[in-house]
Amino acid sequence: MQKYFEFEKYGTNYRREFIGGFTTFLAMAYILVVNPLTLSLASIKDYPDALRMDHGAVFVATALASAIGSIVMGLLGKYPLALAPGMGLNAFFAYTVVLGSGIPWQHALGAVLISGIFFFILTLTGLREKLINAIPIELKYAVSAGIGLFITFVGLQNAKIIVNDDATLVGLGDMSDGNVLLTVFGIFVTVIMMTRKIKGAVFYGMVITVIAGMIFGLIKVPTQIVGAVPSLEPTFGAAFSSFGDSSFYTTAMLGIVLTFLFVDFFDNAGTLVAVASQAGIMKDNKLPRAGRALIADSIASSVGAVLGTSTTTSYIESTAGVASGARTGFAALVTAGFFILSIFFFPLLSVVTSAVTAPALIIVGVLMVSSLGKIDWTKFEIAVPAFLTIIAMPLSYSIATGIAMGFIFYPITMIVKGRAKEINPIMYLFFIIFLLYFIFLK
Repeated sequence: MQKYFEFEKYGTNYRREFIGGFTTFLAMAYILVVNPLTLSLASIKDYPDALRMDHGAVFVATALASAIGSIVMGLLGKYPLALAPGMGLNAFFAYTVVLGSGIPWQHALGAVLISGIFFFILTLTGLREKLINAIPIELKYAVSAGIGLFITFVGLQNAKIIVNDDATLVGLGDMSDGNVLLTVFGIFVTVIMMTRKIKGAVFYGMVITVIAGMIFGLIKVPTQIVGAVPSLEPTFGAAFSSFGDSSFYTTAMLGIVLTFLFVDFFDNAGTLVAVASQAGIMKDNKLPRAGRALIADSIASSVGAVLGTSTTTSYIESTAGVASGARTGFAALVTAGFFILSIFFFPLLSVVTSAVTAPALIIVGVLMVSSLGKIDWTKFEIAVPAFLTIIAMPLSYSIATGIAMGFIFYPITMIVKGRAKEINPIMYLFFIIFLLYFIFLK
């Protein structure tokens, strides 16, 4: 094992890899709570239960997809990089595709599966790198920041800190409400720990918030900690049922597939570079075994869709594990092991409410908007498409709309500025695709 993962080359050992892998798990364990609540639309009270994804099945799918993705990454890519259903993509899946567009969740899973297969094919052919390189770096940063704002808005809305207002569309909620105050408490606790750079701050913040909620009677005390594993049957293989339905083959679904594909592109590439750089794996600005790592990500997305969850992708929280000593794929295997163990603790996680998960959404949003500083706002031809990408996501409640607006305006502003030669021809293809997306959206 030590020889396979080249422990000596990277100056590591089992202890460092175990601590690093466990730290990564703690940093991203919130997804076990947030993802089932998000995909089952738990915060939407009047939504028909028959149209919801089963909470227990999504929990198991989340844990298994995270474990399988991390195992493949560890063994194949040999990176200390863990995978799980991506934040932002799960919100897009639930709130934009299912709730906003009224598309069945089975169809949404089908779109995720197709995007994962496309991802795999593009990686094998080498087209993936060409597509990513064609997209200007400023728009990549804008997409990340826009998703961060969208996630934050969803968190604030779920916590009822931001509510509907007939006069101004949105307004401040009832700050005297117990659950709202619990969310505010959770935000304060998590922010303090994040500021102090405590590893697993988001996860610990949720635990402390749950305890506070039980003390003040806002959350019921769990009756058991370990219990039977929920059935995966409600979601397993549901993605395949959409392929036999003619309503699945529409222009709107094409836009959804492309959105899943593009966002996974950006997230995976950026995370891979960040983790490799921090771990000292990247040499001469090149990523060793990059192809294998990308294949691992595409396999994880496809497997996750079959199990019953939104796009599974690489997690930036893996940098917490690297900071704790992780250097090889063995750490990813450790993280996977903890995800498997978590399946048996489903009853304990059932006490976590929207008031508890909202701080996690808001803090993750803060981390994602850090890319704003990397955009050159002094160049108007860049600032316009970047700004429209960012602002359209929360205001339209759609990640796809934000990406579409940015990709449409980028070639326009660049041509008018006289910088047409700098535009990659592939961007014109994106321009046409997203223009058609808007024309046929309704």
